[in-house]
Order: sequence, then C-alpha cells, then structure tokens
Amino acid sequence: MDLYGQSLEQVVRRSEHLLTVRREDLWVGDVMYVKTCNSMYCIQVEEHRTYRVTGGWFDRRGDLPVMTTTAGCTWGGSIINVDFVATVGLSIEFGNRVVTGAIKSFVLLQREKKN
Repeated sequence: MDLYGQSLEQVVRRSEHLLTVRREDLWVGDVMYVKTCNSMYCIQVEEHRTYRVTGGWFDRRGDLPVMTTTAGCTWGGSIINVDFVATVGLSIEFGNRVVTGAIKSFVLLQREKKN
C-alpha cells in the first residue's frame, strides 16, 4: 500500500476495503493464526482485551506464551488503526510495542465454530 502523497483520510478510507479482523468481532476463546512476511503467530483471545501470543518475535525471546494487548494495526510510523487486530498488508502492534512484519494472510477460528 503506497502511502506517499495521500492524506490520512484517504489512507483510512482505503483501509476499509482490506481483509480485516476488527476488535469488536472477537470473543474469548477465538484463535487467529497470522502469517507475516517474516513469521507466523498464534493469537488466542483472552479476557479484558488481552491475548495469549506465541510465534515470531515471542518465540525468539523464549517467553512463551506471552500475555499482551494489541494497540492495533499500523502502516508504519505513527499511523495506527486501533479498531483492527489483523489486516492483510498492515502490521500488528502489540501492547509491548512489538510490531510484526506486514500480514500476508490470517485464519480466524471462532470459538463457536471449533470442533
């Protein structure tokens, strides 16, 4: 997504058409598998907008699983959409300030749809 020469309003409008998981769509027990350009993450929704995260940066640190929050999805820099948890083409910023690479794909398993 090329951001240069666009207003913030234009960038946000473009983001509304991206494949996205919104914070409001997630329930305790839902699990997302997120593939970024560099890593793979497993993000399980816990209570109070917290997430149990493994994979990627967290695996390399060896502190598994990590309980954290998400700040939202970012295009980089200070532009962030706090309503998004995962959006193809954007990066996830976790509550501990870790920012993933750009998301290539994700799968959302909703708790009521699991066997």
